Amino acid sequence: MNQLLPFIPDQMYNRRKDIHSRFGGNWQSGISPSASHPFIFIFSGHSGKQHGYEDAWDNPNVYSYTGEGQAGDMQFTKGNLALRDHLVNGKRVFLFENLGRGSVRFVAEVVVIDADYFEALDTSGNMRIAIKFFFKRQGATVRIETQPQANASRANEPMPKYGFTPPNETERRGLVISRIGQGAYRKRILHRWEYECAVTGFQKQEILIASHIVPWASASDKERLDVHNGILLSPTYDALFDRHLISFEDSGKIILSARIKHQAFLQVGVNGNEVINKFNDYNFQYLERHREVFLKAS
Repeated sequence: MNQLLPFIPDQMYNRRKDIHSRFGGNWQSGISPSASHPFIFIFSGHSGKQHGYEDAWDNPNVYSYTGEGQAGDMQFTKGNLALRDHLVNGKRVFLFENLGRGSVRFVAEVVVIDADYFEALDTSGNMRIAIKFFFKRQGATVRIETQPQANASRANEPMPKYGFTPPNETERRGLVISRIGQGAYRKRILHRWEYECAVTGFQKQEILIASHIVPWASASDKERLDVHNGILLSPTYDALFDRHLISFEDSGKIILSARIKHQAFLQVGVNGNEVINKFNDYNFQYLERHREVFLKAS
């Protein structure tokens, strides 16, 4: 049975008076567990980018949220630990958007479904290991694998199944080690494209590939982990796209390279009529760069 919300979606609140004075929690923290109520308050806003935070709805039901810690590697302690274990501990999580001058907007109650590591700059501009949480809207259904809740009587939600291990010293040395960041990046791309190949709708997640539009080697550190520089593809389309044998117009219509005969495309199941319907304005700058290489190679 759904529990009543203590806040109204899209309504503005004074953070200190309306939230922390009533329910407790540290009014200065981005992740604020309450000691007196089974609540955790999380806050997101544009100002967080200066500390290496960048939070967003990857699809209408999944929100990616950066853990706390402004300097050095993030760890699963304090607020990060509270978020990771909130289902086990019977805590509800409420997401707010910072509006400035102590005002916040209540967005939604959310439930953790996953987490992973990625590389990001800290507040001093140094590269560090950060934590990315993935939340779904309370009550929403997403097509990912989860494990059964260990104590279902405390929360009618599945336990998250975390598919990662902490990075070792070698993996921490830089973005040239692709496992760091690729875990969280792939998960964001899965959520962004709603768990199916952007071209065909194929849904076998372990087969799908989080392909960069502008390749890793040609992208900046920020572009390498920008969810808008990614597209979820089945292996055939990924191989052709990666080698600039196909590209896409901003409208989503596929473009076939003249380097391969049309009959050869047909033999691998590519007919030239394919269209991607989920590109957005943020994808276009990357698509333009991909087409530039595609046209030079054709």
